[in-house]
Amino acid sequence: MSEEAERLHEVKLYTDFKSPYAYLAFDPVMELESKYWVKIAWKPFQLRLKGKGQRSVYSEYKVKYSYMDARRWANLRGGLMLRGPLKIFDTTPALIGSLFAERHGKLVEYGRMVYEAFFKRELAADEADAIAGVLMRLGLDEAAFRDFLAGEGAAEYERIQEESTADEIFGVPIMVLDGEKFWGYDRIGLLEMRLKDKGLERRP
Repeated sequence: MSEEAERLHEVKLYTDFKSPYAYLAFDPVMELESKYWVKIAWKPFQLRLKGKGQRSVYSEYKVKYSYMDARRWANLRGGLMLRGPLKIFDTTPALIGSLFAERHGKLVEYGRMVYEAFFKRELAADEADAIAGVLMRLGLDEAAFRDFLAGEGAAEYERIQEESTADEIFGVPIMVLDGEKFWGYDRIGLLEMRLKDKGLERRP
């Protein structure tokens, strides 16, 4: 193991492609590796949500507020498009696809493509064919992905869901540093403060 690898501190990132706040957090969290002595441990997590008709009126208020709030943050980032999904998606294919992309060194490119297309309502994140199309545009092998989706990838995904229970994960994005949780896009600054406190800031 190299000296740099030995210095790296793990930061877990639990995330789901159907969360607007996870979309906002994706690039800033991934960029922490260039600013601090950390390694981002990618943890795709299935966020369980209720659909229309299943939520209380107060939950409906919360959903409307959440998208309004997320769009405020998005406008500060240059106006990322955040169109609310028309249904509750089981994002398992997209999440397993992210594990496949990570194995091939394409996680950041994949994540950006999936988030952008999903929140433009241009990607069915619950359909294997749609996810295979994203991976193919990244130059990855469709047949290999389908084998991964049905076998090794599904097993790894389930293992991460079990790990999330041990870590007491309840939402996304949640970053975990040495057992301490930071929930939400607006907690990235607090995470960076903690990284600096631990002397993990990279310096020229």
